[in-house]
Amino acid sequence: MHKKLYRSRKDSKLFGVCGGIAEYFDTDPTIIRLLAIILLFVSFGWGILIYLAAAFIMPQDDGFIDV
Repeated sequence: MHKKLYRSRKDSKLFGVCGGIAEYFDTDPTIIRLLAIILLFVSFGWGILIYLAAAFIMPQDDGFIDV
């Protein structure tokens, strides 16, 4: 099975980055979002830049299901 990292359309709150990461690692998106919030506070703002960079670099999910 070939997995790709995409921004999620179906599990998106802001840009879909956390939802896409959660789909890629097959985990709960809430856990990824909590880790992103912790990263935001621990990294003194670098987390925002990392998130925005990921939002612009990661392609958006095309919405098709691979079978």
